[in-house]
Amino acid sequence: MTQKDKGKMYDILIVDDHPIVRKGIRALLEQEADFRVVGEAAGRAEVLTFLRQAEPSLILLDISLQGSDGIEVTKAIRAEFGTMPILVVSMHDESLYAERALRAGANGYIMKQEMADNVVKAMRQVLGGKIYVSDNIRQKVLRDLTQPHSDIRTTPIERLSDRELEVFRLIGEGHGTRQIAEMLNLSIKTIETYRAHIKEKLSIKSAAELARSAVSWVEGGKQPSSET
Repeated sequence: MTQKDKGKMYDILIVDDHPIVRKGIRALLEQEADFRVVGEAAGRAEVLTFLRQAEPSLILLDISLQGSDGIEVTKAIRAEFGTMPILVVSMHDESLYAERALRAGANGYIMKQEMADNVVKAMRQVLGGKIYVSDNIRQKVLRDLTQPHSDIRTTPIERLSDRELEVFRLIGEGHGTRQIAEMLNLSIKTIETYRAHIKEKLSIKSAAELARSAVSWVEGGKQPSSET
């Protein structure tokens, strides 16, 4: 914090669908004299309701949320509220989610595993108008920039669109088609279309195989193989 910023308070909104996690993050942030947690939310509806009444300095936003995910919520925030700083937090593979989060409009991406050591640093970087990502992701982005015509995805799951990946995650968390449709406020037919696209892109033949593959990925981070 510079001398110029001394005495300034930053209002933080924590968005995570687990109350215990929110409590832990709040305790961590409140150790900083200039951070003030002004709100908590568990999902898209709560986030948008809060933002229509207040304007935090930064939103700390988890990927896995009630009824949506952090990528779609980031897009919704950008569409309605413009340039409000967003730092996305996730336990999921950063090579799969970090660039998606940035494309959606996030100002940074940090893994939950490094939260205790680096979240304050990441937040200050975002509050300072910079982008925060890990060194690994920074190098990946630079490689992509130097090879602009190389659009080859390294794993089958990277071929999924943001919404398809969201549906795949929800399948892996044990939700059925009807429940996913209700959670995402989409029709059952639309979810069935997403399921068909996922199966095609991952070379999956049956609904049972899709469920097993999704559960395996959610529980252990095992990438679906196009050779299964």
